[in-house]
Amino acid sequence: MTLRGRTAVRWIAWTLSEICVTAGALIVLFVIYILFWTGVRADSAMAGEIGKLRHQWSTAPATAPGGTPAPDAKPAPAPGARPRRYAPGASFAVMYIPRLGADWVKPVLEGTAPDVLQRGLGHYDRTAHLGETGNFSVAGHRRTYGDPFKDFPRLRPGDAVVLTDGTTWYTYRIDRRPYTTLPGDIGVIDPVPPKSGFHGPGRYLTLTTCEPEWGHSHRLIAWGHLDSTQPVAQGRPSALTG
Repeated sequence: MTLRGRTAVRWIAWTLSEICVTAGALIVLFVIYILFWTGVRADSAMAGEIGKLRHQWSTAPATAPGGTPAPDAKPAPAPGARPRRYAPGASFAVMYIPRLGADWVKPVLEGTAPDVLQRGLGHYDRTAHLGETGNFSVAGHRRTYGDPFKDFPRLRPGDAVVLTDGTTWYTYRIDRRPYTTLPGDIGVIDPVPPKSGFHGPGRYLTLTTCEPEWGHSHRLIAWGHLDSTQPVAQGRPSALTG
């Protein structure tokens, strides 16, 4: 091989090695972004949503002495009336799951669009409201964007899932270990999910996330029922203080 030929081979080899090094660096940076930076941004966004809710609740119209609404308080809905729809993309509740950690607390927002799930858990908009008869259904990321449901498989029957909307505490109890299904199995959020073991109307909870941990070919489902409610004015429920 001539000198010119050997030089050309060396140049090609050097160029390919540079391309490989650059591609490797980009892959590493992308992984860091997925594993770290999306988590930092999501944690900040979730903290912001919770802070915003707590501020709203703390500045809500107070009740006048004797239990009567203050003059500027909004009128209560008529008995049997369905509560006003949650605002799309907005947070409306805070969820606690003691099994997933003493400091595990996440905001719940209306809708399950990607941008919503980057700021917290998402409520399936056509499912029941908190405490209503029906199936209050919530989705969350297993990994990335704060890893809210990273430890989802740890849920066990009897575990508490506690939510508050600023006026009431709702304590749901998990009824069975997480169930694996396919993404197209939308019956899991039906008012009475077919495979849940529930019989007839009730006040149910469905939590959904991805399976496997770093994939999305399947879904993990946890079902529960409403165990108790109490006014926020009476303090935190026993499931959070015991």
